[in-house]
Amino acid sequence: MRGGLALGAALASVALLAAAVSAVWTPYDVTALAIAEKLREPSAAHLLGTDHFGRDILSMLMVGARTSIAVALVAVGIGMGVGVPLGLLAAARRGGWLDEVIMRGNDLVFAFPSLVIAILITAVFGPSAVNAILAIGIFNIPVFARVTRGGALSLWTLDYIRAAQVAGKGRALISVEHILPNILNLLIVQGTIQFSLGILAEAGLSYVGLGAQPPTPSWGRMLAEAQTMVTLAPHVAVFPGLAIVLTVVGLNLMGDGLRDLLDPRLRRAR
Repeated sequence: MRGGLALGAALASVALLAAAVSAVWTPYDVTALAIAEKLREPSAAHLLGTDHFGRDILSMLMVGARTSIAVALVAVGIGMGVGVPLGLLAAARRGGWLDEVIMRGNDLVFAFPSLVIAILITAVFGPSAVNAILAIGIFNIPVFARVTRGGALSLWTLDYIRAAQVAGKGRALISVEHILPNILNLLIVQGTIQFSLGILAEAGLSYVGLGAQPPTPSWGRMLAEAQTMVTLAPHVAVFPGLAIVLTVVGLNLMGDGLRDLLDPRLRRAR
């Protein structure tokens, strides 16, 4: 599985590098229209061709990577920042009313997919990248809460936790000092998986017009704009599609590799 981890890290690094470079340089200005250059096939001047407005597709993909990664990263941060404390609290109060309230609240959020949440937010505040972040972030909260609670529950019955309780440490202190460090591997792996799903969700929201708005490039909106010209200029749709697929596959491979690397049970099995 080390090969999968290396391949996944390489694919993810390409997207991260493109996003970082796009902050300071792109081959062409993504906001400049050049109708005379529209739908050009890949060439020396435009390595991946141009779209129906004459914009350079490589430049669009680079800036689109920045958009997708920023949205997914902040959304995962929201999910971890809220979900992990809730999961630790539920595990610390396992079996009580607080645990029940938190988990039933998670079930309620799970009943509304990120697309439905995005539609609700958009109906009030309008479509934007910020609203996409909120929608994906809200959907991530119960995911991290469940993973945290599940990992923490298996630790609360161990002897060293009981010894900490006998020593007079409270539930909150035990959760921070003993529980959280021992479930970080679970959270890292889940964070990688949710990061890839966040990129996919951002592309989906942008595809239906609920994500980043023009003139900010987005992989999902590039696909939406290219769907009517697939037979005329297939490269306009192929390259954004490949960017999404390769980035998501890379992050999933990296997540699987990290799980195998960090899980002691899997290490012993090998």
